[in-house]
Amino acid sequence: MRTLAIGDIHGGLKGVVQLLERAKVTPEDTLIFLGDYVDGWSESAQVIQFLIDLSKTNTCIFIKGNHDVWCENWLRTRQEEPVWMEHGGKGTVDSYERYSEDKKRQHLHFFEAMCLYYLDTDKRLFIHAGFTSVHGVEQEYTTRNFYFDRTLWEMALIMDRRIKRESEIYPNRLKHYSEIYIGHTPTLNYSKEKPMHAINVWNVDTGAAFTGRLSAINIETKEIFQSDTLKDLYPDELGRNKS
Repeated sequence: MRTLAIGDIHGGLKGVVQLLERAKVTPEDTLIFLGDYVDGWSESAQVIQFLIDLSKTNTCIFIKGNHDVWCENWLRTRQEEPVWMEHGGKGTVDSYERYSEDKKRQHLHFFEAMCLYYLDTDKRLFIHAGFTSVHGVEQEYTTRNFYFDRTLWEMALIMDRRIKRESEIYPNRLKHYSEIYIGHTPTLNYSKEKPMHAINVWNVDTGAAFTGRLSAINIETKEIFQSDTLKDLYPDELGRNKS
């Protein structure tokens, strides 16, 4: 039995299928998805249907990302927010063209049921972006930070290798959790093609929305699995999504 944390998918169904095959996922494995399932490549609606079906055979935990918030709002209201349209929303809307109203409602319920974060029994936190409260996620002043914050990752990068946990300047918000797994900020921004580790934070977004791969990490062994680059899986498309 394994637990795999999986990075941002961004409409790349081919990447998800390939990644799970390469990781040799079985029904005994627990899968924790870190959010941003839609916007980017052409199969956003198809990704959501695949994940719904996958949850029938595997224990799956779905964290909500900022792109998922936008898509959920559209499925509920059919109002196309300009900021969403500029960041991959049009492709997602197009992917729903052949879906019935009943199917769209099913997908809406799927988005509504997503977690804003997940905390396991070993105090490992799984969240799309981050949080700012020194008291931890339970006392965060706005849930928006859960899917938009970047300061957690930026802080971890700055502090990495410079301090120890017992140091007086070790960040208080990191002390609550043994490990933190995030997506949201592509490691390609730092010229890295694989998940990155800083202090006790793991960033699993390896830029599948752009020229990178979709990644998963075994949270116990830290073994990494990856798909091909999404641009190679969708050679006739240009991923325009921004995380």
